[in-house]
Amino acid sequence: MIKNIKLFVVSIVLIIISMALNFPFPHENPLGDTSTTILNIPIKSADGFYYAGVFILLLLALGMVLLHRSLEKFHLRSFFAVIIIVSLLPPSLAEAYQKTLANGINAVSYIKDESQCKFVMIGEDNLKGKCELPFENYSNEEVSFTIGFYDRYLFEEDVKMLSLMNSGEPITVKLLPDEVKVVRIEKEIDVSKIKNHVENGEAAYVSIIIQSGEKNRKL
Repeated sequence: MIKNIKLFVVSIVLIIISMALNFPFPHENPLGDTSTTILNIPIKSADGFYYAGVFILLLLALGMVLLHRSLEKFHLRSFFAVIIIVSLLPPSLAEAYQKTLANGINAVSYIKDESQCKFVMIGEDNLKGKCELPFENYSNEEVSFTIGFYDRYLFEEDVKMLSLMNSGEPITVKLLPDEVKVVRIEKEIDVSKIKNHVENGEAAYVSIIIQSGEKNRKL
């Protein structure tokens, strides 16, 4: 089956390196916010191309070419096997690490696809924001952290939304061991000095940063 063991080993090493460089932990996107991905590898954002992401993609492509050349048969099967492994294995490994070895905020899972925020003006200069953010603490210890919000791809002319929730006192969350909790946050925000801001709107897949001491995770 393997006709060139050296090429086979090199191909596997390149594929593993490409996955390691794009491992989705502790941040959701290790290379930054993205608008275009290939096999979960970010290659482009609103600011332009991610050269690191393009480099990772080239490493992966080279690894797959060498794998093809190192095998006598099963070329198509090996191609699809690599696609599946690269797409599914890193998130599964990250989740397994969180559930077994992680501690502190590294053991906190943010269920982003169930998060939401709603905004409505309640006066000429006052905006009310309500957010629901689901978390799960996989560790057997209490975890405490603060939450910050950020807007993706925000330019000068863009309307501010999620980042407005950073006004006022920092939001502190405590999760008990193995606790699943929906954190509900309400704030009245003075927008009299903010030029571009949402007046009425909703947001899903809310982008946040959790922080404890010097550690932080962009989720």
